[in-house]
Amino acid sequence: MSDTNILPADKLFLPQPIIDDAVLAALKEDLGRAGDITTLATIPADAHAKAVIAARDEGIISGIPMAESAFRQIGVWHGEAVSFTPMIADGTEVKAGDVVAEIYGPARLVLSAERIALNFMCHMSGVATATHKMVKLIKGTKAKVTGTRKTLPGLRAFEKYAVKCGGGSNHRFGLDDAILIKDNHIAVAGSITEAIRRSRDFAGHLVRVEVEVDTIEQLKEAIACKPDVIMLDNMGPEKLAEALALLEGTGIISEASGGVSPATIAAIAKTGVDYISAGYITHSAPNFDLGLDISVS
Repeated sequence: MSDTNILPADKLFLPQPIIDDAVLAALKEDLGRAGDITTLATIPADAHAKAVIAARDEGIISGIPMAESAFRQIGVWHGEAVSFTPMIADGTEVKAGDVVAEIYGPARLVLSAERIALNFMCHMSGVATATHKMVKLIKGTKAKVTGTRKTLPGLRAFEKYAVKCGGGSNHRFGLDDAILIKDNHIAVAGSITEAIRRSRDFAGHLVRVEVEVDTIEQLKEAIACKPDVIMLDNMGPEKLAEALALLEGTGIISEASGGVSPATIAAIAKTGVDYISAGYITHSAPNFDLGLDISVS
């Protein structure tokens, strides 16, 4: 088992209430009105089971707190404890066969919580793994990979956490924590200058203002208005290099976006951009293969 952690455990955090709320909703959805009727029909009430969650591929693990919550909550409901023991921390790089966690408890409860635990972990580990692959592709440049708001509804906090598990950074979490002026805002406001002016008048001193541009002419207008960040949207490496030359010395943070994939990210990073926002790592991350293997005691 690899003991390589992308980030120290104290740099990764999810509030317990949002973990438990999301897992509870998932358990309710899965158990429905009658519970796990297959398990109830086939498994004796007094049977106990030992199980492990194991990796079936190489990648980065994320979602251990979600799995822990699933087994803990189903145990609390039935007044019987299900023991969940992580063998590694989130953000750890694993190979096929590595054991991620050990589980022991009433067999019915282990089986009934299995799919919810794996659904969260497989998806979140997929996001972490996709992020880590992108991070490795731009190693040696100053660019940082950052996740976007292109997340599954209800799962944003967990997907953004998974991005950090993979060594990426987080863009804004929602519409309420930063101002990002995009093309449609500019169209309605009338100009980049007017949109930034209104944003500065509206925002508190702790709120950053970012504006999206897709031409050099727009960039020049934006630079004159001195936003905190400029997003260079859908510019190829050649145009990005031209844009970054204009940004040099301004103190404005640069961000590249649009068309970012494993095939394009290295060329984008080599231009010298500060951040690369990649919807791919959340909306297109492949599922990571984890399995729960059980034995009866």
